[in-house]
Amino acid sequence: MICTTVREGDDCVFMKTKGCSYLGGACLPIIDECNGCSRTSDYETGAYCTAAPDPSLKWKNGNCNIATHIKAAEAAKKQKINPIKASKRR
Repeated sequence: MICTTVREGDDCVFMKTKGCSYLGGACLPIIDECNGCSRTSDYETGAYCTAAPDPSLKWKNGNCNIATHIKAAEAAKKQKINPIKASKRR
């Protein structure tokens, strides 16, 4: 249904005929870690995440899994070399 609380005009899975069914009756605004993400939108009531109703829960255990501004550090994949096989290859 279309949100009528804080993100007016957007489609929301938490909106029911009686109002917002999320905890507290409305989505929560973004936190500082969300700044720069392309999933945030500004509304008259503030800035909100379009993918998560409570962004602080996404950042609770580390980086948000849906954040677009965070690049995952790719670990350099070092292959363990067997010294006996390496000596035979020479």
